[in-house]
Amino acid sequence: MQVLGHVAGLKKKIDSKLEEILRKSTFRVEAGRFAYAKVRSAPAEGNHFMIVKDNSEITVVTGEENLRYLDLIERNKDTYALIMLNAYLPFYSTGFIAAVSDAIASTNNNVLVVSTYSRDYILVDINAVDAARSALAALGLTEVVRRE
Repeated sequence: MQVLGHVAGLKKKIDSKLEEILRKSTFRVEAGRFAYAKVRSAPAEGNHFMIVKDNSEITVVTGEENLRYLDLIERNKDTYALIMLNAYLPFYSTGFIAAVSDAIASTNNNVLVVSTYSRDYILVDINAVDAARSALAALGLTEVVRRE
C-alpha cells in the first residue's frame, strides 16, 4: 500500500523523541457523523462538539442530528468523522500534529485539526476513516476502541 510506504518514509524523518511520543499516544474514532456549520448566533441548546466565535463568524462542529438546533447560515457539504488524539505529552509534542496531518494527507485526504486543553481532534471525510486509521497506526499510535 503506497500510503503506508509514504508513512514509513515519513517515520525516517521523525526524531527519536517524537517517535516515542507517537508510540505512547492513542487515538479513538468517535461515534457519529459530524458537520461544520456557520451560524447567526451561538446555540443555546444541543450537544455540540465545538462552538468557536471569532471576530468574523460563529462556527459550530456538531453531530448531524444537532443541526436542527442551529440558526444556520450555511453548512459545509461534507460529512466528517471525528478522531480524538491523546498525545503522550500535550503542549510539548513538537511535530505531533505535523506528523499526523502529513500521514493523513499522504492518503489523499484532507484533515481538519482542533485542539482543546488536553486533547487534539482531527476530522476527516466520513469515507476516509479507514485510511486515517491505517495512517495513524503506521505512525505508531494505538487505537483505543470505543465501548458501546
